[in-house]
Amino acid sequence: MKLDAIDRKILDILAHDSGVTSERLGLRIGLSPSAAHRRVKLLEESGMILGYRARLSPAARGRPSTVFVSVTLVDQRQTTLAAFEDALLRTSVIREAHLMSGESDYLLKVLIRHEDSYERVHREVLATLPGVQRLVTQFTIRTLAVDE
Repeated sequence: MKLDAIDRKILDILAHDSGVTSERLGLRIGLSPSAAHRRVKLLEESGMILGYRARLSPAARGRPSTVFVSVTLVDQRQTTLAAFEDALLRTSVIREAHLMSGESDYLLKVLIRHEDSYERVHREVLATLPGVQRLVTQFTIRTLAVDE
């Protein structure tokens, strides 16, 4: 789908406030509510908008600590990567996973709820992922900016 200036503006507005009504969206981009709604539906159908979600407060998330884990796999064969990635999809503590260049293969963003422990997550989740050779953990001290 080729995006025009109005589509880009819609995407920018929705990225900051996915709950905006068609009426308010239309006012902000100079379209009627029904035209704005049609544009959003087309963006959804074309795959430009993948979905919507609620931004939860730290309290709603159980006041989690953020931990970054660099993962080195035993090898980089397609079967090893696929098995690792499939297992990642079944874990609830891993918020993001990035295939990386450099020393490690993946960088994981892990959220540890206040009532949980990193020791348990390391032992029962991360260390049991298929193909893992090495885990290097870094704990955040403070988060300055959040883009969620």
